[in-house]
Amino acid sequence: MSIPSYTCGPQDKPLLAMTIGEAFDQTVARFPDREALVAREQDIRMTWSELGVLVNKSARALLALNIKPGDRVGIWSPNCVQWLVTQFATAKVGAILVNINPAYRTTELEYALKQSGCAWLISASSFKSSNYHAMISDLLPELAPATPGQLESPRLPKLQGIISLSDKPALGMMSWQSVLSGAHVISDEALAEVSRTLQFDDAINIQYTSGTTGFPKGATLSHYNILNNGYMVGESLGLTEHDRMVIPVPLYHCFGMVMGNLGALTHGSTIIYPGAAFDPVVTLQTVAEEKATVLYGVPTMFIAMLDSEELPNLDLSSLRTGIMAGSICPIEVMKRVMSDMHMEEVQIAYGMTETSPVSTQTAANDSIEHRTTSVGRTQPNLESKIVNDEGRIVPRGQIGELCTRGYSVMLGYWNNPEATKDAIDSARWMHTGDLATMDDDGYVKIVGRNKDMIIRGGENIYPREIEEFLYTHECVADVQVVGIPCEKFGEEIVAWVQLHPGDSISIDDLKEYCKGKIAHFKVPRFIKFVDEFPMTISGKVQKFKMRDISVEEFCPPTA
Repeated sequence: MSIPSYTCGPQDKPLLAMTIGEAFDQTVARFPDREALVAREQDIRMTWSELGVLVNKSARALLALNIKPGDRVGIWSPNCVQWLVTQFATAKVGAILVNINPAYRTTELEYALKQSGCAWLISASSFKSSNYHAMISDLLPELAPATPGQLESPRLPKLQGIISLSDKPALGMMSWQSVLSGAHVISDEALAEVSRTLQFDDAINIQYTSGTTGFPKGATLSHYNILNNGYMVGESLGLTEHDRMVIPVPLYHCFGMVMGNLGALTHGSTIIYPGAAFDPVVTLQTVAEEKATVLYGVPTMFIAMLDSEELPNLDLSSLRTGIMAGSICPIEVMKRVMSDMHMEEVQIAYGMTETSPVSTQTAANDSIEHRTTSVGRTQPNLESKIVNDEGRIVPRGQIGELCTRGYSVMLGYWNNPEATKDAIDSARWMHTGDLATMDDDGYVKIVGRNKDMIIRGGENIYPREIEEFLYTHECVADVQVVGIPCEKFGEEIVAWVQLHPGDSISIDDLKEYCKGKIAHFKVPRFIKFVDEFPMTISGKVQKFKMRDISVEEFCPPTA
């Protein structure tokens, strides 16, 4: 009798039955004099005790603005100290933090603020090519003449005010410092009284998923969801108060704010931000100079660091572990991270925003094969299953849709019951939309997205398989495979290929490399050499954009 593709993670690690604010206070009390935060670009260092003082002051300042539990507070900013402080301060007062993608433009910003019903927005002045102050002023012409904190906007009727992180806020905005100066009107006891009313199952965070079609959906997460997920990820990594974690991934995403900030918080580890945005050289220098033991990143970040000319000149021997996640991790890249960056215990984590995010994870004592060919096994206190189109569990080794259930599954999509019902079934299984297999030992392999599967001449082709093969060519740094329409075969395969700096190879030579090594119908019909891929700010490749570009370039218009 075949074994079903179902596993339940270990139950020996109790979940944390507390709010984020309670966990924060415990860590401050345990490690008051240990370094909590290093923000290199801002030249700021804080102990847990010093961070505790600032977070409590910020929480009292929010209460002084009459922000109540359940109110939504947006943050639109790249990585910085204020982002972290806002995350913990809103948790202490029970306000729901709404993460705004730093790459958003006016239309997307308006949608997120309106859909979530934000009462306040905390915003940087600018980031890269985005002038946040200008976009906010365009969106809210009523802001400039309004008394700060008393905004009345027909387009965003629930929005009361804008808090700028700049020392020179635009007209109608309040500055971060001026808001903090109002904290004195709220006592520590008044803050503690509010915190005591909070429950760990309360919603505390809304993150908008970057869907490929339609408007983004706001995944609503509780204290219990994200605090425990950060804790369990850290447990797998073996984090302690002696670890120093470099976080170059965006904080607006679960990778940064949950696996990073909350993973470090629950273990007393030091949080280190190299800069406002990812830079491979700056990140490597930060690791070396701060003697970091943990490094996070998506595959594209690790590829950039591995290809950096600075890599051989820097001492990274302090590194012990880290997480590579956010998208499918190339096997060859994983092997180089372990050898060239001294991350012998690096782990793969898999998940999605809707599951807080991690559902499966490899372990430090897993074999190299398991750590380079799978996304690990089901996390503690969670369940995984793989199902067919009818929702029935498939046998081990058979491809189906991966589903997850347990403490990490979101409360639902904010004010969107229909989308919630489509994603979470009546038994509280979250349907990921990812195609996967599970082996006899419970290790899960992701073979692609339902929508990414290519059907060519009746053959089901999973892009991941072709990508992994092309990675084995010494000139290939990164590769992404998509399908485009074809009248004869239904679909054709397009491979977007990024070469290592200084390397070159022809399209014909790369196709020749495939022949005899993979089935003929898997050899890409088209190959496109690129310097970069279209991707989100969090480092996720946008295959739908690649598909559109490929159709325009390779599909001749019909007469």
